[in-house]
Amino acid sequence: MSQREWIEKDFYKELGVSSDASADEIKKAYRKLARDLHPDANPGDTKAEERFKAVSEANAVLTDPAKRKEYDEARRLFASGGFGPRAGHSTGGGGFGGGGFDINDLFGGGASAGGSDGLGDIFGGLFNRGGGGRSTAGSRPRRGSDVETETTLEFREAAQGVTVPLRLTSPSACTTCHGSGAKPGTSPRVCPRCNGAGVVSRNQGAFGFSEPCDDCRGTGSIIDDPCTDCHGNGVTNRTRTITVRVPSGVSDGQKIRLAGQGEAGLRGAPSGDLYVTVHVRPDKVFGRNGDDLTLVIPVSYGELVLGTTVSVPTLDGRVGVKVPAGTADGRILRVRGRGVPKRGGGAGDLLVTVKVAVPQKLDDPATEALQAYLEAEKASGFDPRAGWAGA
Repeated sequence: MSQREWIEKDFYKELGVSSDASADEIKKAYRKLARDLHPDANPGDTKAEERFKAVSEANAVLTDPAKRKEYDEARRLFASGGFGPRAGHSTGGGGFGGGGFDINDLFGGGASAGGSDGLGDIFGGLFNRGGGGRSTAGSRPRRGSDVETETTLEFREAAQGVTVPLRLTSPSACTTCHGSGAKPGTSPRVCPRCNGAGVVSRNQGAFGFSEPCDDCRGTGSIIDDPCTDCHGNGVTNRTRTITVRVPSGVSDGQKIRLAGQGEAGLRGAPSGDLYVTVHVRPDKVFGRNGDDLTLVIPVSYGELVLGTTVSVPTLDGRVGVKVPAGTADGRILRVRGRGVPKRGGGAGDLLVTVKVAVPQKLDDPATEALQAYLEAEKASGFDPRAGWAGA
């Protein structure tokens, strides 16, 4: 039985169940049919024997959740005509058309414009019974792996953005053959056995298998004169320094993706990406809350009572912050637009918390002045614990 005939079979109809039947319903239907059609119960009945084989095949697919899902998806796609003329099917409700159809086409050059790996990803386990491995078109160059690295920034560098050099040692495109794998002046040739597909097909009983071509090792091309530096791989390990622009506002632990800066692909295939994890050292003055900067500034009791203007640092200088008279200890004063720069423009705010600094020791004149103040405070009727729940 060809692959075309196999995918056209209606396993649900063979078992007499609906396409949304539960696993228990499928098992129950199979057991009844298997009991009625078993060769021991129908000696010499070739029709019953064929039916027994058919229901056994249907049961093997529909009782395996993974295979059933793949089978259902295959039926749905072919029934909807999702593959157009390439698939070779007719417009008659999910059947297949002319004799030019070959299911192996779906595993080879049938990738979509979006760059997917084609139907081999969906049906690999369904058609490859022997090894259960994924069937992909070997002619597609293998993309390079992604690479990860780390860098540590000062707090203000992370907040304002900075350009840093990164030194990496990783597989990169061979500079001698420019990634082709062939000696300069020569080129790879199309594999004559698989015609550049990278896979060959063979039949075993009722099933067809697609497997990597042994001659080209699944690449679809053969290099007769390999590059002496990379030995035909198109990739060599080398140390390189790249300059990375870290955007403003990056936070501790954040990853930055640099497209195409990862490991080089084999034989000119696209490179992987580079992911840089950023670590940010704490700052002695500033904290951070999203796009807002935070800081705590010490003030005296008198400054809070009488009011004052204090000078506080910012990322790019200093700014004067007015402390209104009668400000409570711990109050947060907001300075708009002096926080962390935002990617879309503008910046967060600077949040200044005022904190009373209590003197540990006073000289005699200061002590006498403070005692006089306390007496005057009582005389004025001020009670700091008035209304307090514990009074």
